[in-house]
Order: sequence, then C-alpha cells, then structure tokens
Amino acid sequence: MTNIRKSLEDLAVVIENLQTTPTPEPKILDRGLSGNKIHGGKITKFSSSGIEDLAKEKVLVVKDDGLHVDVVHISKIQGTTSVEGDLKVSGAVHAQRMHVEEVTADVRHERTDPLAFQGKDGKTAFGKGLIWPASDYTKQFILQERPDRFFATESIELRAGKIFMINGQNVLSQDTLGNLVTKSNLQSLGVLDKLEIAGSLSVDNFLYYDPNSERLSLGTEAANGMLSLSSIENEFVIDPKDNGEFKIGTYTTSGFDIVTDDTPRISIDLAGKITFLGKAIFKDKVGVGVKNFATDADITTAGPVRFQDKKFEVDSNIPDNGSYKKGDVVWNSNPKPTGYVGWICVREGTPGEWKPFGQIAK
Repeated sequence: MTNIRKSLEDLAVVIENLQTTPTPEPKILDRGLSGNKIHGGKITKFSSSGIEDLAKEKVLVVKDDGLHVDVVHISKIQGTTSVEGDLKVSGAVHAQRMHVEEVTADVRHERTDPLAFQGKDGKTAFGKGLIWPASDYTKQFILQERPDRFFATESIELRAGKIFMINGQNVLSQDTLGNLVTKSNLQSLGVLDKLEIAGSLSVDNFLYYDPNSERLSLGTEAANGMLSLSSIENEFVIDPKDNGEFKIGTYTTSGFDIVTDDTPRISIDLAGKITFLGKAIFKDKVGVGVKNFATDADITTAGPVRFQDKKFEVDSNIPDNGSYKKGDVVWNSNPKPTGYVGWICVREGTPGEWKPFGQIAK
C-alpha cells in the first residue's frame, strides 16, 4: 500500500508540473506528414529536390483539362511533343529537320544551306517544288517525272543582260541565239538583216537548194540546171555550159515565150521554131544557117530565101527536082558572057517550067 500511495503522489506532482509548463510547438518529422492531411491553404517557401517556389503571385493553375500557365521558361524539351492549336514564336527557331504540310510567311528567309526537297525512301522528290495557290488556278514551279523536267505554269523572265546557258555555253540572250544552236523548227521570222545558210535549204516544200550540186530550184527538188523553175510537167533552167557559155530555156519538151506587158513577143515552140510576134529590128548583121556571116552584107544565108511568097536560090542550072511556084527564081552561080543571070519559073510544078532571063553581054 505504501508503494501505491507513493506512486500516486508522484503522478500528482507530474500532472501539476504539466499544468504549469508551457505547451511546446509541434514538430513534424521529415517525411512524417501525409499529403492526405493537407487541404487548401498557402505553403510559403515551398521547395523540394525537384521544385522550388519563388513566385510572389499565382502563375500556374492545374485543372482537369490540363496545365494553365502564361509564361514558360524551358531550356530543353525532350521526346516527342505535340502542339494543338497555334504556336507563336517571337525569337528564332533552330531545327535540324522540319516536316511542314503548309507554311505561310511574310518574312525574309535566310539560309546557309540549299533548299532541298526529299522524296520517300531515298527516291527523287518528283511532284515537289514551289506552289502558289490562287483563286483562278494554282501557280507552280515543280519537278515532273515524265518527262524529267521542271514544270512552270507562269512565264519566266530574266533580268536584262542575263542569258540562258547549257554546259557553260550561251544558248539564248536578250537579242542573240548562241553559236551552238544549229537546229531549229522556226515557223515565223521578222525582218532579217543578214542570213547565212550552210547546207541544204527547203522553204515550204517549194524553194530548194542542194549544196552538193550547187543548184537552186523552185517547184522541184531535182533541178536540171544551176537555176530551175518547174511546174508539174515543165522546167525552165539557166545553166552554165562546159565551154564557159550559158544556156537558158526549157529543159522539158515545152515551148518558151519572151513577153512584155504579159504579151508574147518571141515564141519558141517545142520543135525549136522561133516566131516573132511583133516588129523585129536587127541592129547588126544577120546570118542564117552559116557559121560565119559576111560582114559586107546585112543578111547572110546558107540556103534559099523566100519573100512575098517568092523563092530565091542559087544554082548552076535550072532545078531538075523539087516543087516550085510561078515566079520563083534561081540565080546563076556560074555566070558567063552571053550567058544568063538566072532562070525564072513560068509554070509551077515539079520542078515546073523555067525560062532564062537577063542575058549577059558578050
């Protein structure tokens, strides 16, 4: 009983001391507070090994639809990131690679590397290039596959003084075709100042020049003279002869007219007959059928002549054959004293009846 009384007295002293002793501030041990024990309120100078709160006003709000913040300072974003909605960047964007379906820009683009269009699986990026959508049609400058070339919907203009080149050679400038341009299918030309042609020439399947034969022709490819004018069946030629002379006329069996005022003046038929259809004036000597005409006579002929339907010829006697008309004359080729100047036909026939005339004095 004594021990029990002593223990109760000690307890009473302790309780009395507790009543007079100030209550100590509570202490929370590290990791001794559960998050379930915190609801609302403000935690000042909050920090952890991964978070430090130095804000003086609210800048971060967490809602069911996500994280809401006005300004984010980020040194590095790692992993795949998706942005839904608009993204505005006030500074520079540095990227090793960008895949963009559409770009709209009103700023200058400065590049240190060429602009490259990549195809899938290492293939050539056919169908890719520059595209300008418009209300009427899409304007393009793209790479086509068949045929392999650049395709442009718009005209291409160079600055004055610039040229198109192929393999370092001038092909086309503002006013000059390059010297290497040797083949063309030009169909319309303006006024030509100078034109030089080396080789064959064909104009509208009508005008031809053959450099091998050195012949120029109109209407035929197979010219028979240095200059040839041909219709369907006839050909007119001008051609030099081997002796240095020239020939002019029809190559085919056709007649030939010399005209003035579109009227024939001299006509040569296919057999060689020459007809003067107007007045013929010979201002020098005329020879017919002779190699060298006489210089002391205006007309020299190797055979008979006929004028006003009367025939004149020269012989040593009257004709014994041939057809003659009344009034035809044969001049004596061997006149002698007491002989006759010639004979005249007094009755036509074969050879007809002849009488001498013009007796020569003794």
